[in-house]
Amino acid sequence: MAKVLCVLYDDPTSGYPTSYPRNDIPTISKYPDGQTLPTPNNIDFTPGHLLGSVTGGLGLRKFLEDLGHEFVVTSDKDGPDSEFERHLHDAEIVISQPFWPAYLTAERIAKAPKLKMALTAGIGSDHVDLQAAMERNITVTEITYCNSNSVAEHVVMQMLSLVRNYIPSYQQVVAGGWNIADCVSRSYDIEGMHVGTVAAGRIGLRVLKLLKPFDVHLHYFDRHRLSESVEKEFNLTWHPTVEDMIKVCDVVTINCPLHPETEHLFNDAMIAKMKKGAYIVNTARGKICDRDAIARALESGQLSGYAGDVWFPQPAPQDHPWRTMPWHGMTPHISGTSLSAQTRYAAGVREVLECWFEGRPIRNEYLIIKDGNLAGVGAHSYSKGNATGGSEEAEKFKK
Repeated sequence: MAKVLCVLYDDPTSGYPTSYPRNDIPTISKYPDGQTLPTPNNIDFTPGHLLGSVTGGLGLRKFLEDLGHEFVVTSDKDGPDSEFERHLHDAEIVISQPFWPAYLTAERIAKAPKLKMALTAGIGSDHVDLQAAMERNITVTEITYCNSNSVAEHVVMQMLSLVRNYIPSYQQVVAGGWNIADCVSRSYDIEGMHVGTVAAGRIGLRVLKLLKPFDVHLHYFDRHRLSESVEKEFNLTWHPTVEDMIKVCDVVTINCPLHPETEHLFNDAMIAKMKKGAYIVNTARGKICDRDAIARALESGQLSGYAGDVWFPQPAPQDHPWRTMPWHGMTPHISGTSLSAQTRYAAGVREVLECWFEGRPIRNEYLIIKDGNLAGVGAHSYSKGNATGGSEEAEKFKK
């Protein structure tokens, strides 16, 4: 029987919920492009419950233990003395979320001779050294599309929060103030602005669709150009390079995967090419932006605001400059782990595990690496190499 090692974020500080604000969540049968939602044979959880924390366990415990497998769930993931490393040596499957990632570096993979699959409960497998996984013939999977719309909603929320100067205005109320001039001196309408996305895949295209009613000018860069009909439907302007797009945009949203080609894409040189006073919203991966370059641009006024929910490493150390830089709207990595999204990615993890243990093929859209090569969505979205360098800094985070 297999050992399944699962890393999830901690339970709420007030304890695991015994009740929820809403009694249910909307039922969705398929994603916008027609892809069906996860189709496991069964689930052992209630949709809309907290599944992504340790006690929730992605709703997998009964399923795995009834099959005789060992199921270890922990939030202690960083450093050589972590619970994760203590169990890694004989784990066959490692499950991790992007929001609280267990970084599977080449060094850790070398310590895991029995490891056969790294499964991302969510989207984005950059916390795995993909090059090392290919060389070791480890299957890498993720639950594609499970939280794409969740992230897109977060992007639009943060975009409007920056442009309308929402957070400082909210803080005025909390502090007992009413100085309207302080609030509106950095507040604008998004109507008429030029908004561009770096990548127009499932998340990026959804952002563009959500923004269309705001009467903004929509731009995108993607190495896979959209069809003429989609461009016409949403009145999109395609740009052949990121540099070409950002020169004309008031707001830039980053929605591409992290891999060696996109690591530190937004550095000092790239930001200098943007319109002065532009905004960046990054819910893709923190390492796509040079963290010190972002802080410098906010301090100088080259950027008017920066928001997102992705950091590097995760959790971010207490001294991470994004915690204290001016005009930011950062949150912890939460965009893709709403209770609605958790229902979908927990079901997707169950589907992948059912296929794995029953010897059935895993959906092509869930595959990142198979048989030593990029496969499925991985071949479309990633490049060979490794983007986990520096992840050991996550050990600096103190609860």
